[in-house]
Amino acid sequence: MFVQLLEFVGNHWVLFIALAVVVGLLTHNFIVGSKGVVDPAGATELINRRDATVIDVRASADFAKGHIMNAVNIPMNGFKNQTAALTKYRDKPIVISCHSGNQSQLACILLRKAGFPEVYNLRGGIMAWQNANLPLTRK
Repeated sequence: MFVQLLEFVGNHWVLFIALAVVVGLLTHNFIVGSKGVVDPAGATELINRRDATVIDVRASADFAKGHIMNAVNIPMNGFKNQTAALTKYRDKPIVISCHSGNQSQLACILLRKAGFPEVYNLRGGIMAWQNANLPLTRK
């Protein structure tokens, strides 16, 4: 059986390498991907109990249509240049939100690289927040 496996790998090495890459990425995502992610209930707890700051990285027009109360809008297109302005929030947890949770993941990575110790991505973004029947404000 082992000989057959080696023969298969030898004949289909491209498929085997692709399988190894996919398994490696899935393992990495499983181990690292869930670190620093909160659902809307977890974000609410961070906001209410630990005075977390919410940073919304959506475009200003989308932010104006509705956002989490007291959120700060720093659109993703200029986010990298604005990390220094966020130093006043460094001592508190920071929750990053966007429309669906994808752009905010990049913002989390940028803040962690800039030395922010406690940064959380809102899983599912504003869509998940709304689906959890949590309020948005336009003020």
